[in-house]
Amino acid sequence: MSVHPMILSGRGVTAVLGPTNTGKTHYAIERMIAHDSGVIGLPLRLLAREVYTRLVERVGHHNVALITGEEKITPHRARYSVCTVEAMPRETTASFVAIDEVQLAGDLERGHIFTDRILHLRGRGETLLLGAGTMRPILEQLLPGITVVERPRMSQLLYAGSKKITRLPHRTAIVAFSADEVYAIAELIRRQRGGAAVVLGALSPRTRNAQVALYQEGDVEYLVATDAIGMGLNLDVDHVAFAQDRKFDGYQFRNLNPAELAQIAGRAGRHLRDGTFGVTGRVDPFDNELVHRIEAHEFDPVKVLQWRSKAFDYASIAALKKSLEAAPTVPGLARALPAVDQQAFEHLARYPEVVDITTNAERVEKLWEACALPDYRRITPAQHADLISTIYADLVRRGTVNEDFMAEQVRRADHTDGEIDTLSARIAQIRTWTYVSNRPGWLADPTHWQEKTREIEDRLSDALHERLTKRFVDRRTSVLMKRLRENAMLEAEISVNGDVFVEGHHVGQLTGFRFTLATGGDGPDAKAVQGAAQKALALEFEARAARLHASGNNDLALSSDGLVRWLGDPVARLTASDHVMRPRVILLADDQLQANAREHVLARIERFVNHHIGTVLKPLDDISRAEDLEGLAKGLAFQLVENLGVLFRRDVADDVKSLDQDGRASIRKYGVRFGAYHIFLPALLKPAPAELITLLWALKNDGLDKPGYGDLIPMLAAGRTSVVTDPSFERTFYKLAGFRFLGKRAVRIDILERLADLIRPLLQWKPGTQPRPEGAYDGRRFTATTSMLSILGATPDDMEEILKGLGYRADSVKAEEAQAFLMGQDGGAAAAAAASEPVAAVDDADAGDSAAEAETAVVEAPAAEAEKAEADVAVAADGGQPAEAQVTETQVTETGEPVEAKPVLLWRPGTRQDNQRQGGGRHEGDQRRGGQRHGRGQGQGQGEGREGGRKGGQQARGKRHDGGKPEGGPRQDRGERHDRHDRGGKPGQGKFEARPPRREKPVDPDSPFAKLAALKEQMKK
Repeated sequence: MSVHPMILSGRGVTAVLGPTNTGKTHYAIERMIAHDSGVIGLPLRLLAREVYTRLVERVGHHNVALITGEEKITPHRARYSVCTVEAMPRETTASFVAIDEVQLAGDLERGHIFTDRILHLRGRGETLLLGAGTMRPILEQLLPGITVVERPRMSQLLYAGSKKITRLPHRTAIVAFSADEVYAIAELIRRQRGGAAVVLGALSPRTRNAQVALYQEGDVEYLVATDAIGMGLNLDVDHVAFAQDRKFDGYQFRNLNPAELAQIAGRAGRHLRDGTFGVTGRVDPFDNELVHRIEAHEFDPVKVLQWRSKAFDYASIAALKKSLEAAPTVPGLARALPAVDQQAFEHLARYPEVVDITTNAERVEKLWEACALPDYRRITPAQHADLISTIYADLVRRGTVNEDFMAEQVRRADHTDGEIDTLSARIAQIRTWTYVSNRPGWLADPTHWQEKTREIEDRLSDALHERLTKRFVDRRTSVLMKRLRENAMLEAEISVNGDVFVEGHHVGQLTGFRFTLATGGDGPDAKAVQGAAQKALALEFEARAARLHASGNNDLALSSDGLVRWLGDPVARLTASDHVMRPRVILLADDQLQANAREHVLARIERFVNHHIGTVLKPLDDISRAEDLEGLAKGLAFQLVENLGVLFRRDVADDVKSLDQDGRASIRKYGVRFGAYHIFLPALLKPAPAELITLLWALKNDGLDKPGYGDLIPMLAAGRTSVVTDPSFERTFYKLAGFRFLGKRAVRIDILERLADLIRPLLQWKPGTQPRPEGAYDGRRFTATTSMLSILGATPDDMEEILKGLGYRADSVKAEEAQAFLMGQDGGAAAAAAASEPVAAVDDADAGDSAAEAETAVVEAPAAEAEKAEADVAVAADGGQPAEAQVTETQVTETGEPVEAKPVLLWRPGTRQDNQRQGGGRHEGDQRRGGQRHGRGQGQGQGEGREGGRKGGQQARGKRHDGGKPEGGPRQDRGERHDRHDRGGKPGQGKFEARPPRREKPVDPDSPFAKLAALKEQMKK
């Protein structure tokens, strides 16, 4: 056991004490270079690096050594050594010795090391102890004869109260005591104020130096740090704000005492410039007494120093343990709590494998040397002890640490990918092996490993600095901050794609005539940047206004959200006006777009909008401006425009009935078609017009955010003739897109009119005449045909839904009854031949083919299309097998067992009795046909309310228009009523039914029906 006498004399020792910013460290450097040799000990590796750099600048790098636990720079014959306190030699022949921040001798975790150096390490010529004034009584007690020099602070330190983090002044250091809190504050400052540097004890010295440089050079205005900045870091800080006032001291969470708060707050102010301190975040404002003590530097003196015996007994593990537990014999010293090395030793003393190989004093000393390995990784004592056990076992059995094991550990840490926490963990890992490589005698090739671990640590530190800067610093603010502090004129420019740069840094985006500042700050810096940008924007706005005014219509576009875009950028939005076809234009522009330029831009956009509406909705625009329409025709055109191109015929039935042939002709030449169910403009049933119509309605009715807006246009573009309805959609959107809402399905309007053209001859056919059209049954009812399914793109189930929606009602008839009836109509042989297939059979493939076929049926010219549709109907009626005859008495399953055939549905216009009958009871055969009324009482549809209203079916049964063809068929028109009965004889009496004489009206030569009739006459000839 080596015993060194305790030095209890202060002769030759000078204590330079005082608060921060008194120049103590600078004084120590000056005194050291006045001697031919010297050693200075500092509390942090970061500070040691700073002092080493300053000494190198004064005396040259060949004269200065740097010695820390992880780093050794030892030039041959170096005269001065800069060390961390832990790395200071126990004895020295140097002429000068200085120990900085001696008040740390009272720290529970590291205090015993400082105490040992204070009591035992001396220079031949001069010894300086540097620290806080609170150390004077204890130093005078322990070191009789010591010389004490107190230095006053060069500037004042004043309390500034509480401020929000986002309101803190520039050049502020914000202090917190956990990495999570530091990162959270730094992130908030980046978003609000542009960026912050971070300093934590867990960072490598290289990373901390880079972050401090980032702040010192003015790239950022804020520093977020732990209490590491209180240990002598020379920073250009004007204000220190405490975001936390509690810390974990290695053993417990506790409040910082006034001296510790003052040590950190004292970083504010440099040389003769005053500094301020305060609180922020969730920290309560300091009370008056605490503020006074910090400002006046009045603190309780340090009463005891932490001490641990240095007289180690290496005879055995037990003997060493006992010597570590020795109590001090000098008043003013207190036995320190077990430090990291002692905790590791106590764990290892319980490991049988360690005890077995620790058989002599040399190995006990080697074990204690291994336990000095710092816990850079901040893991549990047991895990740290396991690593030391591995290293110690190698030192005992092999003489050096196993380099294969070390190489594997170093390889795992040698990756620069990952985020901040990952890189921090790797740096802690590599620092462990950097320490191992610097221990004398631990490695066979220490120089190789010192270089390798230093290189990896530097690379990881640089990567961590980059990640921290990327996460917590908005780089574009760095130059701006400097120029703003210098009150310099900022230069701004705008790129071709609208990016706005100030001093070469992107600060915002110019979109159309609106500028958006990129930074989220709202302080004076943001206003200055925006002001510089606005100077450049004023000229750019004028140039853009001139270019827009001269641009063609192809450069402008109207999108479905109601925005007018110029070369992709929004420049205006549409809003409702008195006229649905003339929306109001609202310019989207900042105030920098001045009056004349603004008027020119607005006028150009209004011309585009009017031209766009007039082009895409030309039929509707033409009829809205028509001057040759008079009387009822003009009123009907007005309603058509107000309803954006589609009217339900029932709503204008009286007007249509009263409209003479000249009036019809005048309005028809604008592309209007008079259908069985609708008065509409077929040319608008295309995606582009439908999309614009939907937008105009939505602007007028506040419908841009209503469910279903814009969702039906793709279905129209895909050629869908019918779609399944969505109950959540605004129902009007179906009509605007050209669909008729019929309960569970919606069908395109022009397709419904083609369906009416197919149904009309089936209800006009008179039993006994030949040939009987496909689908006709008894002149009053019909069956669904493949032609109907084809144009609708529908299945039989869909067809049933659609016909019900149109107000038709079905009578269910047994297959054999239908067969017998048809045989009676057509003759036994013909009916028997036709009755070999099911009713209106169409599979999914037929429905798909028919949908594709209907996709091509886009109405271009109303008159020509109507003529073509009528011709198609005539051809379909003249050929093919009757669908209603496709019934058999039985069907046979695959197993050969007969099953009853499905009943045949005979469709007829609904009556009032149908509406009143619960469940819509279907008739069996013809038992009740004689008492049924089929004329004008069509049943209620499932779509737009009643398919036949009071007005919809007032064309008398025998009246003909448009070239002699009944509009919508006699029974369809009559069927659009619920509450009026037939005025003539009862329908359903076969060919003997009495009908009133018909009064013929003049034939319209332009009617498509007149042309169709003429075509048929020619074919007969």
